[in-house]
Amino acid sequence: MLFHRCAECDGPGLSRRGFIAGLGAAGAAAALPAPAVQAQAKRTVIDTHLHFFPPPYLAMMKTWEAARKIPHNPAVHGWTVSKTLELMDQNGIQTGVLSCQSTPGLWFDAGAEAASKIVRICHDFQAEMRRNHPGRFGIFAPLSMLNVDATLKEIEYAFDTLKADGVNLQTNYSDKWLGDAVYRPVLEELNRRRAVVYVHPLVAACCTRLSVGTHPAVIEVPHDTTRTVTSLLLSGSFARYRDIKWIFSHAGGTIPMMAGRIDSFYGKRPNLKEFAPEGIFGELARLHYDTANATSAPAMAALLKLVPVSQVTYGTDYPYFPFDQNKDLTKLGLSAADVAAIESGNAMRLLPQLKRA
Repeated sequence: MLFHRCAECDGPGLSRRGFIAGLGAAGAAAALPAPAVQAQAKRTVIDTHLHFFPPPYLAMMKTWEAARKIPHNPAVHGWTVSKTLELMDQNGIQTGVLSCQSTPGLWFDAGAEAASKIVRICHDFQAEMRRNHPGRFGIFAPLSMLNVDATLKEIEYAFDTLKADGVNLQTNYSDKWLGDAVYRPVLEELNRRRAVVYVHPLVAACCTRLSVGTHPAVIEVPHDTTRTVTSLLLSGSFARYRDIKWIFSHAGGTIPMMAGRIDSFYGKRPNLKEFAPEGIFGELARLHYDTANATSAPAMAALLKLVPVSQVTYGTDYPYFPFDQNKDLTKLGLSAADVAAIESGNAMRLLPQLKRA
């Protein structure tokens, strides 16, 4: 985290005003219990849901949007590394883990080969951001998923060359969700590597009129997380790939509200143990979920009834949403220890490279 420094503050010639202010601060600290002082000193926030946009990607997005008469989002098209860092500092974000997947995805209707080229652009841009700003950025490396052999090579490059913290998948790729059998070789390799897999939703290509007049992100985006979680559950992927550590965006979309309904349909199946060894609720409670645009009291109440605090990481969805959502966590009646776990402790456990950054 970057803080203001100045010669007067740091030098031997401390002013009378600075001396008195220092005494006041020391007195206030002394009046606090020791654990409170330690918590203030060590407070760290890690954002596990931070978007980035390499210039070539933004150029392709602009062309794709123009062809479909989709208005350009100024927050996206005005994105820069320097502005991201400035806002991270203003909001106390020590580290952001970079991910690229959001609507329209990575391929811009150009096919598997083009998608792999875009993936490499994203991978190398992530690595450059981390190299130029040590300790400020982690990497969830995107995968193209349109060609299995190409995707396996992307995984190898991401982990063996980039030393990525994890990979970034979309909830769907055209007409297939992550539990589809076509993705088994990819999930097998990610399981072998005991990878962290961060999943971001996007609007399903099939059904553009389901949003009933709202922006698709309002209804369709969270529901698509629910679709892909359910597909992974019922296909037995969660049971089969036990060593993958999953993180799903936006408090799991509508999963906290749908969990009971899913259980009522599938929780008593004779073959339950084959696809859900710990039961429906148990399998959903093993997953991790971020808080991006989900820090309202009802959303967090539903999530924390489904999973323990240990399964929740802090996320913002910047630049689509602001960095300051952690202020909402302090209004939920959570303990200081629970807030600290959500803000950084759980992320550091999942992504140990961040500790060494």
